[in-house]
Amino acid sequence: MSMSASGQPIIILREGTERSRGASARDANIQAAQIVAQAIKTSLGPKGMDKMLVDSFGDVTITNDGATMLKEMDIQHPAAKMMVEISKTQDDEVGDGTTTVVVLAGELLGNAVELMEKKVHATVIIDGYRDAQEQALKYLDEIAINVDPMDKVILKKVARTSMASKLIHGYSDYLSDIAIDAILQVAEEADGGYTVDLDNVKIEKKPGGSLTDTEFIKGLVIDKEAVHADMPKLVRDAKIGLLNAAMEIEKTEFDAKIHIESPDEMQAYLNQEEDMLRGMVQKVKDAGINVLLCQKGIDDMVQHFLAREGILAARRLKKSDMEALARATGAKVVTNVDQLNADDAGYAATVEEKKIGDDKLIFVEGCRNPKAVSILIRGGTERIVDEADRSLHDALCVIRDVVQEPKVVAGGGAPEVEVARRLREYAEGVTGRERLAIGKFADAMEVIPITLAENAGMDPIDAISEMQSLHTKGVIWAGVNSLDGEVSDMAELDVYEPMAVKVQAIKSATEASTMLLKIDDVIAASKMSAGPPGGGMGGMGGMPGGMPGGMPPMM
Repeated sequence: MSMSASGQPIIILREGTERSRGASARDANIQAAQIVAQAIKTSLGPKGMDKMLVDSFGDVTITNDGATMLKEMDIQHPAAKMMVEISKTQDDEVGDGTTTVVVLAGELLGNAVELMEKKVHATVIIDGYRDAQEQALKYLDEIAINVDPMDKVILKKVARTSMASKLIHGYSDYLSDIAIDAILQVAEEADGGYTVDLDNVKIEKKPGGSLTDTEFIKGLVIDKEAVHADMPKLVRDAKIGLLNAAMEIEKTEFDAKIHIESPDEMQAYLNQEEDMLRGMVQKVKDAGINVLLCQKGIDDMVQHFLAREGILAARRLKKSDMEALARATGAKVVTNVDQLNADDAGYAATVEEKKIGDDKLIFVEGCRNPKAVSILIRGGTERIVDEADRSLHDALCVIRDVVQEPKVVAGGGAPEVEVARRLREYAEGVTGRERLAIGKFADAMEVIPITLAENAGMDPIDAISEMQSLHTKGVIWAGVNSLDGEVSDMAELDVYEPMAVKVQAIKSATEASTMLLKIDDVIAASKMSAGPPGGGMGGMGGMPGGMPGGMPPMM
């Protein structure tokens, strides 16, 4: 609302809209984002704590995976939601560092507030941060170690590092071997390097047994069972047909009436239908196929005929499973029974229906050179299986990152301290107030080793001082050894992370923090009434929750 020259109020926003501007709007946003960062800060690193999240249905998730925590928290505040988004982006792009990126963004914002209190304009801070980001990425590239993307030894070190902070870290040796085998199996050469599509690694979860029963299948596990009890449970030297059509007699799309006058005609009609179904099965048999996997339905009578011919069949497979089977077995998906032939059939050494826990699964194993594989995760409880799934996802992602971009850095906050040191040196040569922003960016980078030290029960000030001293002397991989509670050379401890994870974290955290710093006006419409007109929640004027600064509550 503003006043016209005649003193009349001019209302341009709907009634009930709340507006906060200037410092109060910016501070409310930054505060909300920092609260999110503080909430998950304690879970960073091998000695980080776990969070128990209970959703509205009472389902429990126990994790210390940043992206999972933020997804389950059901955050409402618009600025805090940006933290969820950068964590999700980090997860989608590189799969690891989801906690790091949020903690870094929170610290960048906190340091910006300190500068703004000293009358440094937000635009100057943003320019300084962007300059610092560009330099930081350059320094990272300079210190990164080039590796062989097919070197299983380095891949294992990277995978174990990503699992070190998880609940299942005791099994990281075993699980990282599985993850490496899976990624190297589906990696494809392209443009002088390799590309990996994680969709080609199918993860199936079944509670029961223990984590050491988790297995890598050089083929696929399909969550289906044979359609008929009399079908063989094990087929060796399998010729696999993939069919995207129903093994049924199709109903006509228009109304049709059949005029039958005698029982003989009725019988002839039924016999003809049976012959048609028998003919379908004959086509499958003539193509030499002994395992039929169908995306659509299979008629009861067809099931019976298939069983008599000794053909193992499953129906209603997911489209993604059909595509994965085609990549794994070399079969082609056909859209008509008539098109089934020996040339389009796939091969697997064995196709077997096994009972795992309470469920029956079909294992397609021993494919010649599968470009789609499966990992079957087992574990004592559903919680453990879920956390193993998240941990394995992180391990698969970091191995993929190194295979695609073969550069690694040591962990334990060492690269952050080194980049911060070089940024401070760079800031010395910058004139104007931007140098202050670059200095604050360098301080923010050090929040990672400081938090690792705090979570390991070390004195953070002593730890960061010791690291800075060692880095000045040229020990560029000096970082926080959380397990022993001391500062060590992380390269000697074989703690390595993909450079891609660090690069993405710096980019996302800088983008999110600069975007929030640019906001100086928040205009929020009143929430719509949830009940009938004049009733329900209609009386809630202004913004929901009534938080200071006119912002809705965070969670």
